[in-house]
Amino acid sequence: MSTIDELADRIERLLLRHEELRRTNELLQQQLSQVSQERDSLRQRLNTARARIDALLEHLPAEPAQATEDRQERS
Repeated sequence: MSTIDELADRIERLLLRHEELRRTNELLQQQLSQVSQERDSLRQRLNTARARIDALLEHLPAEPAQATEDRQERS
């Protein structure tokens, strides 16, 4: 096999490898995008849950002992 033929074979393999890597990169970019969207969604859900917990905590008495005394005085 001549040097030109060997070079042509190597170039062909490089082109195939390049195309394979390009497709792999595209798939990885899609996966990254999906994971990023999922992360953002989970962050939003976490923030919503935190806000709900904070709102619930605001409704709790500041000092449980004082709330107990207040209930006993009403009885």
